[in-house]
Amino acid sequence: MKKRLFLMSVAGLAFAGGLSGTNIYADSSKQVTAVGSTALQPLAAQAADEFGNNHPGVTVNVQGGGSGAGLSQVGKGNVTIGNSDIFAEQKDGIESNKLKDHKVAVVGITPVVNADIKVSSLTMDQLRDIFAGKITNWQEVGGQNKKISLINRAQGSGTRFTFEKEVMDGQETKTSQEQDDNGAVQKIISKTPGAISYLAFSYTAGDQAKNLKPIAIDKVRPTEKNVRNNKWSIWAYEHMYTTKKPDKNTTKFIKFVKSKDMKSTVKKLGYIPVNDMKVTKNADGDVTKK
Repeated sequence: MKKRLFLMSVAGLAFAGGLSGTNIYADSSKQVTAVGSTALQPLAAQAADEFGNNHPGVTVNVQGGGSGAGLSQVGKGNVTIGNSDIFAEQKDGIESNKLKDHKVAVVGITPVVNADIKVSSLTMDQLRDIFAGKITNWQEVGGQNKKISLINRAQGSGTRFTFEKEVMDGQETKTSQEQDDNGAVQKIISKTPGAISYLAFSYTAGDQAKNLKPIAIDKVRPTEKNVRNNKWSIWAYEHMYTTKKPDKNTTKFIKFVKSKDMKSTVKKLGYIPVNDMKVTKNADGDVTKK
């Protein structure tokens, strides 16, 4: 049975079910709803398809909305899974002690530029200065004489949180155009000469990414191998948060996402299995070798 992939906005979710405390999914133990991180959305959607084929009668609905929305909605009991690129403890207003964390994968995040830019590597200082608005022309970092067009993710995005934590070193990101999801950023960067942003690795491959160029930092390339040993430091766990006692179908779905059967799919889609990591990272950002 195929899953139904709903791209309902958070506002639409509020209208449909009420963010006032009414659980719009509570009356159906056969329905699993995962809301939140768009970085995790491709994996969650594919897993929903495969899970549905083997579990007739169980529907898995996958929606975006950003990590903040996922954490908020699962915390309020409006959905069964809150997808997030960040730890619940890192999000203000979330009662993390009431949630259960299921780490299902690791995602690398990389700066990306429109393919017309004649730059393939930046120093971390240069990247930081670009997003702080101190460098405004590609000529300043060895490229052609072209204005830099900044594209950022919206507040509440786990991808943005991770990028700013690892890159900006406490500096403010310059106010710029903001987009709600990785897919929108991918399209805009592909069509905008001089543009730069950042994307989950899972959005940097395939036909829709053919006009994108991932950027190395300090000559370290954004690869799975470099994420696994933390040479590439811009990465995050992909979390599926639930209540402390999720229903049985939610539990089965998350177990499936983490299973050996999904490992090849996880890699194919550009994610890294958690067990393949050579290091661990906690909510404070501390990295420890396994």
